[in-house]
Parts: sequence; C-alpha cells; structure tokens
Amino acid sequence: MKNSKLDFQHFSPEVFQAVAGKNFVVYAYMNDGGVREFDVKPLIKCGGVFKVLEEEEIFRHKLTVLNGTVAWDIGGNRDEYRCIDIDPREIFDSPIVSDIPE
Repeated sequence: MKNSKLDFQHFSPEVFQAVAGKNFVVYAYMNDGGVREFDVKPLIKCGGVFKVLEEEEIFRHKLTVLNGTVAWDIGGNRDEYRCIDIDPREIFDSPIVSDIPE
C-alpha cells in the first residue's frame, strides 16, 4: 500500500528500530507506530553498493538505524559515510504488517 497522499511537508517518516527477517526482508518500526516490511532483494539484484548485502552475515549483523532510517554499518564504526542506507520514505511506502512473523 503506497502512502502517496501523505503530506511530507508536515510529516517526516523515521525508523526507530530495524530487525532483519528471513529472505532479506527488514522489519522497520516507524514513528507513526506502524511496522513496515521492506524487501531488500530487488536492491541486491541491482548490484552496485547493495551487492555486499547478498552476504547474509553482513545483511543480518551490520543492520542498524542511522539518521532515522534503515542502514547497514559496513565500516563498523557508525560512520554515516561508510554505511548503506535507504530513504525513510521508501521504507514508509512498504507494506504495513502487524508485527514480525515468527
């Protein structure tokens, strides 16, 4: 479900928590109280900076929240210039789920 009618002049989506799920999915807890399911596979398939995320160990263990969005701390020192991050609006436009499936 796309949130295209949302007025981003008065609301800026932010991620508070990110959890790695199965099959390269991230569950993002947002500042509107919702949980979004963001599928990273299409980005990984595009290659480029996202190619490193195809390694499951990196995908799972480098996942964090930096600057209010889903990010992977590739450098390991929370340096925003050595991370891979996703625009929080992209995360916000992902499907809403009730919680992380077990």
